[in-house]
Amino acid sequence: MSEPLQHRWSIVNNYLAGITLDRWMKLLAENRVSPAYWHRALFITAAACMNSLAKRKEDKLADEIEKTELAGPPLFILGHWRSGTTHLHNLLALDTKNFAFANTYQVTNPLTFLTTEETNTRRFAKLVPKKRPMDNMAMGFALPQEDEFAPCLDTLKSSYLGISFPRNVEHYDRYLTFEGVPKHETDAWRDSLITFCKKLTWKYGRSLLLKSPSHTARIRHLMDWFPDARFVNIHRHPHEVFLSTRHYWSTAVWFTYLQKPDRSKLDEEILQRYRRVMDAYHEQRPLVPEERFHELTFTELEADPMGCLERIYTQLKIPDFAELKPTFQSYIDQQKSYRKNDFTPLPKDTLDLINRYAQPEFDRWDYDCDP
Repeated sequence: MSEPLQHRWSIVNNYLAGITLDRWMKLLAENRVSPAYWHRALFITAAACMNSLAKRKEDKLADEIEKTELAGPPLFILGHWRSGTTHLHNLLALDTKNFAFANTYQVTNPLTFLTTEETNTRRFAKLVPKKRPMDNMAMGFALPQEDEFAPCLDTLKSSYLGISFPRNVEHYDRYLTFEGVPKHETDAWRDSLITFCKKLTWKYGRSLLLKSPSHTARIRHLMDWFPDARFVNIHRHPHEVFLSTRHYWSTAVWFTYLQKPDRSKLDEEILQRYRRVMDAYHEQRPLVPEERFHELTFTELEADPMGCLERIYTQLKIPDFAELKPTFQSYIDQQKSYRKNDFTPLPKDTLDLINRYAQPEFDRWDYDCDP
């Protein structure tokens, strides 16, 4: 028996609402939408028509954007999904003296945000829930968000499209590492990301703080494209990552499906993707000079967020930490009432499966493989 379709009639929390019509038509030519989700496709089509009209206005800035130089080397936050990257991103994004960040509206409207953000964030504010569906973290158009969505919507080359179109997941999963992907496709994705970064620089004039778990598997490419980039990686106990990731697939993912999914092998699919990301990370991590890299654990960030921030600023030689401490402390104090999700303990066979896939992380980071 197939799994009941959760949130079937919802049209909120769908990143594809920021796509343009030509790109949407291409996606539809490559993927058949299940009848159960035709209403979502209709909503996206209507939004895509408006986005295409808005893009004409934004295209007038193309020459000016192309001439824009990045204000400084970006800082990339790395880490597998559900490892604490959002918490770290939110903290570092408070430093608006050194950094600018991409917000939710900008990454989901990458081709139009310069000319539509002020109006549309007011017009469509009710379409964005105040809390994320998979946890209790705040959500909103103005809050920091993953830059992955921007080149995804522009180039249609992202593993995230495999969530919306699960029947074609193998095709889209190639873009997680870009290994084996034709050069012209990789170049198109690179150009899209750089253009998005130039837009943010044109708007803010500061170095960029970028976060996407997918980047954890792309250090080699990022070093090629941004030679002076700095990196912070956060990691978490594999058992906790698995539990939180599976919860994400049981909650947030249902809002974005456009095809009926087969979730019968979900646990193993989660762990296979975990292995791909972590293998790529461990292989490419040595490419980054030590003075431009810092690593921390989720446990450390929970226990001593200020200490973690100070070590990041010291290692990466980011200025003005002392001046920023009151801003960081105010946010940290506000988060003291935050409560993480509680999960049912995992059965032994699932624990054994996780331990088998995550053995390199237990060894490298000295995690205990017992619950």
